[in-house]
Amino acid sequence: MTARQRAVCHQYSAIEGHNVCRLVADPCLFLSSRLPCLEIWPTVTCMEKSLAELRCIVMRAQDKWTETGLPRVSMVRAEACADQVYQPMLHLVLQGTKTLSIGEDVSRYTTGHYFLVPVDVPATGQIHADTPDKPYLAVSLTLDPEVIATLLMAEGKAPEAPQNACFEGVIAPDEMIDAWLRMLRLMDRPHEVAVLAPMIEREILFRALQGPLGGILRDVARPDGRLTQIRRVTQWIREHYTEPFRVEPLAHMADMSVAAFYRHFKSVTAMSPIQYQKRLRLLKARWLLLFDTLDATSIAYAVGYESASQFNREYARLFGLPPARDAARFRTPADELTAVS
Repeated sequence: MTARQRAVCHQYSAIEGHNVCRLVADPCLFLSSRLPCLEIWPTVTCMEKSLAELRCIVMRAQDKWTETGLPRVSMVRAEACADQVYQPMLHLVLQGTKTLSIGEDVSRYTTGHYFLVPVDVPATGQIHADTPDKPYLAVSLTLDPEVIATLLMAEGKAPEAPQNACFEGVIAPDEMIDAWLRMLRLMDRPHEVAVLAPMIEREILFRALQGPLGGILRDVARPDGRLTQIRRVTQWIREHYTEPFRVEPLAHMADMSVAAFYRHFKSVTAMSPIQYQKRLRLLKARWLLLFDTLDATSIAYAVGYESASQFNREYARLFGLPPARDAARFRTPADELTAVS
């Protein structure tokens, strides 16, 4: 066994664990076992290099979703909070971990995983850095149904794939990582964006269409599909979240019976329509508590609650503390002095 082969074997052992120690110790047994390490190692290294370069680019982002100058592409470094209304998008985690609670579903996404948000959804969650000097990094592509539809027309009739659950995370293939890298490199080549960015966007979406979440992406583009019908309703609720509503008109808006509407709405958003509205109100209330001067009772009425005590209970149930105590966690001493004065 040559020195290079021995080095590669040790690398393979580090990846696969102690089960390969016997093979590494016996060169003849190792070379006759047809282990794929000599072939896979260059691929793994290439992918890691691509991820490393992507991370370097995304480190330019702010502590919030940051525009890149590329159509529909955003990036983030160490989100201060994962509580927000997520718009339809493809989200790729480059470093760290994100945990999202959407309705009754809790999902965890780690480095190299992507997930799809097919409609606007209010979500709460947390992000976790790998280490203090390795913050959470991610990129997102806002979904344009028209772009996806043109891909479907070019693709022709595709075989029906099993429908994965909404918000499920899956490993991004090497080809998708490579396309994302070429996309973000365009940030430093603005004169190439108009020509190349649409082509790379289609490539990223094409890779997603070929993957386990392709069925969801196809539904996003269908003008008569259930996602389009539910999206009409979620957009209406977002615009009228402070107002009471009855379910029957919403079902009519979606061209469904009430029973079918309930079923499809929950399968897409992981919430009932009332829960969806309540989550929107509470997320808006938290934003007002942190960035406005209104007191908790005024905020409760501003977001549509008729009872301040009910607002306090539901706020504490979602965020773990009553409104005033929750807001106090985020205030600095300077904020306190400003409030007193």
